[in-house]
Amino acid sequence: MVRQELMLRNPLRMLGTHTGSILPEGGFGAIVARAGVGKTSLLVQIALDRLLRNEGVLHISLEDPVQKVLLWYDEIFQNIALKHGITQNDVLWDHIRSHRFIMTFHVDSFSVPKLEERMVELTEQRIIDPAIIMIDGLPAGEQVGEALYQLKDLAEKYEQKIWFSIRSNQINDKGKVELPATMQPFANLFDMVLRLSPQNQEVHVEVAKGQQTESDLILDPATMLLKDLPTV
Repeated sequence: MVRQELMLRNPLRMLGTHTGSILPEGGFGAIVARAGVGKTSLLVQIALDRLLRNEGVLHISLEDPVQKVLLWYDEIFQNIALKHGITQNDVLWDHIRSHRFIMTFHVDSFSVPKLEERMVELTEQRIIDPAIIMIDGLPAGEQVGEALYQLKDLAEKYEQKIWFSIRSNQINDKGKVELPATMQPFANLFDMVLRLSPQNQEVHVEVAKGQQTESDLILDPATMLLKDLPTV
């Protein structure tokens, strides 16, 4: 009952289909913003939504150590439970986090073949069978195109969905952040691109590519949680 309640109250449902899925199998999603705006927080909230649906989540951090990523998940889940007045949530949390696995790589040592090798090991040992991969801190270097094509092949091969958080200082003629210049030639690979735009003490989550919404989702800068949708 608590699980269903959290899914129904989740503002992310604005971005999804009737099945609750935001991306198709083999699909790419990106969260784009400048540093410190809330990319990791939103990435974790998307991951938690999938965990509540009993999907395996593989979280790959290219910036933070495992302990810091664990804190992100613990704090955001507890804040969501507190926000909705849900007590005695330890049993639920213990259950859903068993479907999550965190990996860290140094940026220079990250490679898609290495990722696939470790992912297969996790599946064969029945530790986790990821349906969705979160890659936090994808660098926008000159080799990004090759990595994106390899990751696309990986996602399609295993029928997975991949979300990226991407730091960008690239601003378009409307003053909005967009994919870094090195990634723009590969924009067709992404099914959805969300950009975070600070506005009037709030952070707006704007759909730059993908299914449009009637209004922006909003991140509360005090908690970095998505705000509830207004009731009709």
